[in-house]
Amino acid sequence: MRTMTEGDAQRREFLVFTLGKEEYGIDILKVQEIRGYDAVTRLAKSPEFIKGVINLRGHIVPIIDMRIKFGVGNIIYNDFTVVIILNVLGRTVGMVVDGVSDVIELAGDDIKPAPEFGAVMDTAYIQGLGAIGERMIIMVDIEKLMSSQEMALMDTALAANV
Repeated sequence: MRTMTEGDAQRREFLVFTLGKEEYGIDILKVQEIRGYDAVTRLAKSPEFIKGVINLRGHIVPIIDMRIKFGVGNIIYNDFTVVIILNVLGRTVGMVVDGVSDVIELAGDDIKPAPEFGAVMDTAYIQGLGAIGERMIIMVDIEKLMSSQEMALMDTALAANV
């Protein structure tokens, strides 16, 4: 029988999604559900990365297109495009991604610190890099990514369209 080590106690599960050729991981505990991409209702005067809103079982949920947010190449919606519905900072929000690949389990020491880029780019939302064999997964702190500034932008866009 295998005994539990300290590293096992710190293991966490992450949902892996793709944007372009890159893989990203987010804490599985923040994920409410995964849905196919459907048309959204566009909001006037909202930032470009806020794709619009959907009605999810009676709740209005803002949808953020992560390709626009991260500036990732061509934006093409296809059969693999999905919306990950998240519970972040006490709110429900959806994010459009190119696809979801799998759920992985990592120990704390499997996540290496992100490199420093200085003022060139904002990396505050990057927890680190998860290495699984030859795969390199960018681990995202979804709460930092969906910062209060962006939540305020969503609130403003929603309020302007009510």
